[in-house]
Amino acid sequence: MRNLWPFFVGIVVGGVSSLLLSKRCPSQRGDNFPVKADDYYLSSGPYVVAIGGGTGLSSFLVGLKGFTKNITAVVTVTDEGGSSGRLTRDWGLLPPGDIRNCIVALSENDDDLRSFMDFRFDKGDLSGHSLGNLMLLAAAEVYGDFKLAVEKVNGLLSMRGRVLPISTETMVLVGETYDGERLRGELAISRRGMDLRDIWLEPKKVKPIPEALLSLDDADIIVLGPGSLFTSIIPNLLVDDFRKKLYNVVAPIVYIANLMTQPGETEGMAVVDHLDWLEICMGRMPDFVVVNDQDIAGDLLARYMDDGASPLRLTSEEEDSLLQKGCRVIRGNFVRLSVVGGSTVVRHDGRRVSEAILSCLGSDWR
Repeated sequence: MRNLWPFFVGIVVGGVSSLLLSKRCPSQRGDNFPVKADDYYLSSGPYVVAIGGGTGLSSFLVGLKGFTKNITAVVTVTDEGGSSGRLTRDWGLLPPGDIRNCIVALSENDDDLRSFMDFRFDKGDLSGHSLGNLMLLAAAEVYGDFKLAVEKVNGLLSMRGRVLPISTETMVLVGETYDGERLRGELAISRRGMDLRDIWLEPKKVKPIPEALLSLDDADIIVLGPGSLFTSIIPNLLVDDFRKKLYNVVAPIVYIANLMTQPGETEGMAVVDHLDWLEICMGRMPDFVVVNDQDIAGDLLARYMDDGASPLRLTSEEEDSLLQKGCRVIRGNFVRLSVVGGSTVVRHDGRRVSEAILSCLGSDWR
């Protein structure tokens, strides 16, 4: 497979160059004044640190970049499925999939870039691999360092913000169920999260990258999620030095509750159960929680319920108990319907969620 890298590097460099040129060409951007005004507005926006992984975080970032370009996405690196898992096993690469999704989400022209980065090969040895994952692999091979590879890709693309891995160390997510069964790896935990009594990383002394720690110093607001509780959000909180820094931050911490429970991982859990786990792992309760109040259409809801998923709701009694713990609730309609693979799915409306979150900062950011 290695003898194909000159070919892939050529594709990547050519594709990225074409994208960048199309963005910088005045004839395609129109009058430069609105662009500069827009850039000024985004550059003066609040500093937001978004922590998580998976499709939930990338959906949120797509909306957030419309308000600020001062964004740092700190992304988990415990993914072991699909293309990411194969590259980890075959090349020793840290899982690139969640990082790729966040890079695409923060790009200036995410639709065009997504078609390029998400292109998935369907033949031969490359079957199942996305070009974006291979791009990150090629960069890691060229520069000899995964963090530097991600930074280089951040710099190559026209992005509103940056994406960082939580760590460059190889780590495995491990959990123990109430009946004493040991679960090893993200896939196993995603099937039995609702049965977990404890969760940790191996090795236990994983170090975060310095830039992830420094991002917390600059943050005006810190966002957890949305995303899978045990496999996208919590792994970041299990990196000890990062957790300690997060515990002491002055900036408000906001948790974006998922729209639905996830079969196996959070099946049967309520919003307060999610927050209890975050408090255990982080050592403190988030200052705010964003909860969807919008009903989901009957047929669509029935399909989700048939798969073992149900809407995440918060009762008034539960809200009162959270207020006593210092966690305020932000309710609203945060649902957006998308079509994925021919099926309608529920996703967070990134723009409405961003508006709700930034309202925590008052009117200064507007």
